[in-house]
Amino acid sequence: MSDSDIRSFLMPGEKLLWSGRPGQGFLLTSRDVLLVPFSLLWGGFAIFWEITAISTETPVFTKLWGIPFVLMGLYLMAGRFFVDAAARARTEYVLTNRRVIIRRSGLFRHLSTNQLELLPSISLEEGSRGKGTIKFCVPSNRRMSGWTPSLANEPQLLGIEDARHVYSLLETARSDCTSSR
Repeated sequence: MSDSDIRSFLMPGEKLLWSGRPGQGFLLTSRDVLLVPFSLLWGGFAIFWEITAISTETPVFTKLWGIPFVLMGLYLMAGRFFVDAAARARTEYVLTNRRVIIRRSGLFRHLSTNQLELLPSISLEEGSRGKGTIKFCVPSNRRMSGWTPSLANEPQLLGIEDARHVYSLLETARSDCTSSR
């Protein structure tokens, strides 16, 4: 996001503390520990079903029945990683002294702004070499999971560089917001 783009999101008196982008490319998250085996079982069974249906004398309906399940299995096994990488490539993060702004352009366009003083909790999942994810607990029904981490409705700064530093900036800004009320 260019400097002028960032400035267009700022409210009067708001100061930019940090801006960045999520990690790019192939990304595994903690939820893939369960999702990868499930997707392999689902996809493997669906492909086995379809191959069996096609290679035997079964009605056309039976042969067609498995196609949506095979397509879903292929998406779960591999396609979701491509969709997630494409969404993260078009995602930008901005932290100000009052808000966290998450903007995604392209096909899955989305803008999320979260007031720091309204966030009940913030968690840091730190990975190797300073990369990590900061998740925000938002008190609403927006916390339903998406099929990919970057399309999840839970606001998060996913796979950012120097995550501990950004977390520290966030906590400081958050405590400043709550103490100035």
